[in-house]
Amino acid sequence: DGLEVITDKVPYLEATNGSTVLLPCTYASCIGIRDLYFNWHFNDNGTMLKLCDAVIRKESVEPSVSVFHDRVEFVGSSKNSNISILLWNITFQDEGDYICFARNPKEKDRNHSATYTLLVVDQLKEIDNTLTTIIVSVVGMLIGCLVLFMVVKALIVNFMPKKEDKNKDCLVSSTAADNTEDGCSGAKASNKGKAKV
Repeated sequence: DGLEVITDKVPYLEATNGSTVLLPCTYASCIGIRDLYFNWHFNDNGTMLKLCDAVIRKESVEPSVSVFHDRVEFVGSSKNSNISILLWNITFQDEGDYICFARNPKEKDRNHSATYTLLVVDQLKEIDNTLTTIIVSVVGMLIGCLVLFMVVKALIVNFMPKKEDKNKDCLVSSTAADNTEDGCSGAKASNKGKAKV
């Protein structure tokens, strides 16, 4: 339940040759800190190269950081429990493990560390989204067809009953018209009643 040193949720970074990278590191302590010593090391094929170190006298007091590498800059702040560094203009030789180390005398000088791995590449890999694009296109097309089907179905369902009603009117009208000569009801009966001269 003492000091904890954390690099990041993802403990590695892939960066391009010549870029500047942030090597994150924070600390947390439930019992507080006093004279917290920290440093950063680079594991150069088994040889540990010290990049920087400092002592944080007490919480929220900024440390005086000693930097031992010309392309390293301390960018942390004890106010945020942050002991991160920047590595400028990285090269392929910078690829490897970076160790953030801290020791809190309040914990009987127990050592704590976290490792952050840097991968240096010529260029970042482009992610092939072809499959994702195809899947999204097919799903979109299926949804479009479904919507079109629903619209056509709604139109058919709404207009079919009206057509049947018109047919019923025509049947009623034509049945009544069949009983008359000129289409007016009672016309045949009045013609039969007249005598020929």
